[in-house]
Amino acid sequence: MGKLIHEELSRSIIGAAMDVLNEMKPGLDEKLYERAMVIELRKRGHTVEAQKNFPVFYHSELVGNLIPDLIVEEKVIVDPKVVAEFNEAHIAQMIRYLTITGLELALLLNFKSARLEWKRVVRQKRPATDAPDLHDYQSSSATSA
Repeated sequence: MGKLIHEELSRSIIGAAMDVLNEMKPGLDEKLYERAMVIELRKRGHTVEAQKNFPVFYHSELVGNLIPDLIVEEKVIVDPKVVAEFNEAHIAQMIRYLTITGLELALLLNFKSARLEWKRVVRQKRPATDAPDLHDYQSSSATSA
């Protein structure tokens, strides 16, 4: 198995999420975890952008914006969730965010249970002229011990 994209940063983000979950406990509103993640990640020395707008165009006309919850170190999209389980819609949303932002990695974090669950969604680098291909995305899941 090859080296994970942004492995050290991913570990730090997941560690921060575990600390947030241990302190705040499971099942609260997603926005509370998002705000706590900003605090914890900054405490760990990371730069964090919350709710950054990315314009979306259709035939050169602005049709709206995509707004990922958090972007850490201008490298990783972080999306806190409180859901029974991740589904295809969550993954599709991360793929859209990765496509629009040009970033390679998104982390879905689930704060629903006492054990943190996370999913990595990875976009393979492609030349800018190629249209996105859903076969170029990978996802993997994990749960904290």
